[in-house]
Amino acid sequence: MKILNLVLVDKNGRKSPFEFRVRRLLNAGFTGRNQELVMKHVEELRRHGVAAPDKIPAFYPVPRHLVTTDEEIEVLGEQTSGEIEPVFLFKEGRVYVAVGSDHTDRGLEKTSIANSKVACPKVISRELWDYEEVKEGWNRLVLRSWVGKGSGKKLYQEGPLSAFLSPQELILKTQEHIKDHDLEGMVLFLGTLPMLDKEFVFSNTFEGEFLDEAMKRRLSLGYRVRPMDWLLAES
Repeated sequence: MKILNLVLVDKNGRKSPFEFRVRRLLNAGFTGRNQELVMKHVEELRRHGVAAPDKIPAFYPVPRHLVTTDEEIEVLGEQTSGEIEPVFLFKEGRVYVAVGSDHTDRGLEKTSIANSKVACPKVISRELWDYEEVKEGWNRLVLRSWVGKGSGKKLYQEGPLSAFLSPQELILKTQEHIKDHDLEGMVLFLGTLPMLDKEFVFSNTFEGEFLDEAMKRRLSLGYRVRPMDWLLAES
């Protein structure tokens, strides 16, 4: 079983060790609150050759060993990119929240979204919060991501969680798609935001944050992307 050694940070800034045994890893996609607009986006993706789902929101199971807190990941190929997401972790009847990146192979995505999801690691922050502490102000929380570094670093995604389906609705829909309806031990990626420039950036660095402005605190992650280009190509 995959075990994540995390840190739980409470609303007063106190930190405590948090061990999480990953039983399942699941990606939710197309989780925008306005599902009619999301469906129009799905149809647009189909016109551009992306194998978009027939129903939304969509759910994609991922092998649990792919979730990581590493600061460097390996990928196969040059056309991969991150996308910032809120992440739920379910443990002993409680929900915890982290920030994550659903790193995805964009070449594979054109033929199979499901296959593209299992081609890359899924990165989450080492720190997390108790969902009950942010539940009331959930819609005001903000996600951001950046690509590049130094003078080339630029804002890639930004938006409030009011853009997503409510957590209660998304949790219910998730349970409906699981045979035993059991969320214990699950790491659930909740979906992402549009890119500000509407174009994928295949960067070798990715950073993101989950910002609670009211409480003056944030969750953050950052990692390097290393393509496995060390093998000589056959002539």
